[in-house]
Amino acid sequence: MATTPQLDLATSSEAELTFDGYAQPIEPATPTPLPDIIAALRTISILDGLTEEEYTWIATHGKERMGADGALVFREGAPTMHMVCILRGEVHVRRRHSGPLALFIGRAGQITGKLPFSRMKGYGGDGYTVGESWILDIHESLFPEMLAAIPSMGQRCVSVLLDRVREVTRMEQQAEKLSALGKLAGNLSHELNNPASAAQRSASSLYAQLRQYGDQKYQLGNLCLTEEQTNAYKEWVTRTRENMNDITAHRRAKADVLAETDREESLSRWLSAHNVPEPWNVASALAENYITVDQLEEFAAVSQPNIVSLAIATFASSLRAERMAETVVDATVRIFDLISAIKSYSYMDQALVQDVDIAQSIESTLSMFGSRLHDVVIERDFEPDMQPVSAYGSELTQVWTALIENALDAMALTGKPAVLKISVHRTGNMAYVEVWDNGPGIDPGIKSRIFEPFFTTKAVGSGLGLGLDVAQRIVARHSGFLTAESKPGTTCFQVRLPFDQAQAY
Repeated sequence: MATTPQLDLATSSEAELTFDGYAQPIEPATPTPLPDIIAALRTISILDGLTEEEYTWIATHGKERMGADGALVFREGAPTMHMVCILRGEVHVRRRHSGPLALFIGRAGQITGKLPFSRMKGYGGDGYTVGESWILDIHESLFPEMLAAIPSMGQRCVSVLLDRVREVTRMEQQAEKLSALGKLAGNLSHELNNPASAAQRSASSLYAQLRQYGDQKYQLGNLCLTEEQTNAYKEWVTRTRENMNDITAHRRAKADVLAETDREESLSRWLSAHNVPEPWNVASALAENYITVDQLEEFAAVSQPNIVSLAIATFASSLRAERMAETVVDATVRIFDLISAIKSYSYMDQALVQDVDIAQSIESTLSMFGSRLHDVVIERDFEPDMQPVSAYGSELTQVWTALIENALDAMALTGKPAVLKISVHRTGNMAYVEVWDNGPGIDPGIKSRIFEPFFTTKAVGSGLGLGLDVAQRIVARHSGFLTAESKPGTTCFQVRLPFDQAQAY
């Protein structure tokens, strides 16, 4: 029965080899007996069915390496020159700046590294051993001889390459989905925080304001006003509210903080002169609703001084309570709109393939970027009544998200007013979407690489470099095209999608 070789590096002068503080697997001081190596090779499933001579060829031409737990097998970016047979232990591959999450895990019984017919040039991450490891390397210079000695290795290696492509694609998609989910959660939490905070503040203040309003109404009733005085007060309130409603909506849309401050100061002086309690507090409520000194003078002319002070304070208190209730309503409506937008954005509870209104899909995506659009001028050029596109709705929102996010990131670098233009038109039997930005433009030297996976010009940790790659694959899945044009000061990404479902699938 074959024995399992033990890690024995103590007598090797290479045991001190390290990189960035990590030990590296090295040749054992005593070579492992050939039968033990062949027995370990038989545990590799992709080699099942080889003859004894073929196993012997691999065992005799391979170079053993052994390492303790945490040893650095290969470095990110280093050139690949070996096919690696993992005989014992595991190798976890991680990018240096992507945190502890492993991009790939190679386990005992697998083959990794560079394979015949592979175009792999360098390692995509650092490979670390987990547990004591034992690997066998076949140098690329031996590949022609290996394929001649073991004819079936060509087909076996191609099978490994296909599995690797599928796994890398799956990991890319998962990483992009996680990244998109994190950004979506951040944008949504930011958008929900504003109306939720406003509703909470107004609701908590409304309770105290209603109590104050009730006390003031009670005090006003204790004055035992005559019917004539009561009617005069009611008529003044009615006229004032009618006038207030006529001008408030228009003026709120064009709010002028300085003008409101001037109104508040003049009202406060008038209120102080007429002994209204807390004139600064009452003045702010009146100024916010565009009540003028002339209107107050109108009421004072037909009422007694002791009635004026309490009646105006009561009126101001009612205005504050109404504004607080209005804020709660507006905030909850905004929250409901955001929830509706996220359902539309994610196509929750809807079929996978459906007729997608491109303009509405883009609008839902823009709503997810609300916190980043405050200082951005958005120009929309949407063809009215354009027919929908048969597509995977949730995937198309990923495309719009990637394009809009890249545009916002690019425009943030210029320091000048940002302008984002989105156009949607029909061109023949295709929907034609353009996303323009006035950012610095794409460097001609890297334009040919912008759709490559993991290629990014963003700072380390700011992006995975998968957005445009995923967008291009989604568009291609819909039998469409994604292209880019750029020059200094302007960049445009163009998406073409067929309308006909039969053409898309």
